[in-house]
Amino acid sequence: MDLDTIKIEQLTDKVTEMTLFYAPKLVLAIITLVAGLWLISVLVRGMQYVMEKRDLDLSLRRWLSSILGLALKICLLISVISMIGVQTTSFIAMLGAAGLAVGLALQGSLSNFAGGVLILFFKPYRVGDYIKTDGEEGFVEVIDIFYTVLRTLDSRHVIMPNGPLANGNLVNFTRDPNRRLDLTVGISYQNKFEDAEAALLAMVREDPRVLAEPAPFVGVTGYGDSSIDLTIRTWCRNEDFWTLRFSLNKGIKPALDAAGVTIPFPQRDVHLIPQPQSPQSP
Repeated sequence: MDLDTIKIEQLTDKVTEMTLFYAPKLVLAIITLVAGLWLISVLVRGMQYVMEKRDLDLSLRRWLSSILGLALKICLLISVISMIGVQTTSFIAMLGAAGLAVGLALQGSLSNFAGGVLILFFKPYRVGDYIKTDGEEGFVEVIDIFYTVLRTLDSRHVIMPNGPLANGNLVNFTRDPNRRLDLTVGISYQNKFEDAEAALLAMVREDPRVLAEPAPFVGVTGYGDSSIDLTIRTWCRNEDFWTLRFSLNKGIKPALDAAGVTIPFPQRDVHLIPQPQSPQSP
């Protein structure tokens, strides 16, 4: 038997040995991969169903589903590779280092992403709500994963990061269906505030946008330098707030004029103190 024949036989035996050793593991790994991918799809669909039942935002459902699917597929891939016999310690360490580097580089963006997830999940505000935060206020037009877009009353679009919105103070004016409207007007000290109260209450009750309950209220809230200050307090639907505000402001003066009540302008009393005259020289 020559040397080449011996080498071929040795190589054949080695291949046969490796095949017998790795074939069952490879078959088991393939079965695990197929079954794992099917199970992951079932879990993702189940999660989407639960989120849909909880009426979560569509963009949040898509993001969470994709993140869950990606994380489960990475874990499945690592498990399948380890089943074949490949050492995955270095691979896992490389993924961890890469994740840490990406996390440090995108620290602000990840904060906004987490804030967007919290906003879309807990819903402190929704699209169409009127909110006020960080010195800005307006109607919510878009809630994205990273940013929220507000449209102010003068049609400015304010793009705000979700991180500060999720962690800061926020006022939602439209969370409840009704909203209270307060207006202040001053009357002269020469007038009776009972007459002004009656005239203003009659004017307010004539508007159908004013709710009967809680009942509208007009009362004295202060005494200024030139006027008695009255406060008009009414309740209305959220969608009627601004139109009712402008309408009542417009109707205050005619109502007081009809009742003979004066809205004063600022006045001051000036007292002139005569200076002593110096004696005349002869």
